[in-house]
Amino acid sequence: MKTVLRHTWRIIIIVVGLTVLIAGLLMLVLPGPGIVVLIAGLAILATEFVWAARLLERAKEHATRVTQRGKALVQRDNSQ
Repeated sequence: MKTVLRHTWRIIIIVVGLTVLIAGLLMLVLPGPGIVVLIAGLAILATEFVWAARLLERAKEHATRVTQRGKALVQRDNSQ
C-alpha cells in the first residue's frame, strides 16, 4: 500500500511540476512572469528528482546574475 501511495505521489508531482514548467516556458514568449514560473516548476520537480534540483540551482544562479546586472545598469543610469 505504501508503495502505491509513493508512486501516486510521484506521478502527481510530475504532472503538476511539468505543467508549471511548460507554462513558464510559454510565458517566455507570451506575457507573464516566465522565469519565476519556470523556477517554481523546477522547485516542484526538485522535491522528487535530483536532476530538477540541479537545474533549479543553475536557474537560481542565472537569475541572480541577471538581477545583479540589471541593478548595475539602473545605478549607472541614475548616476549619469
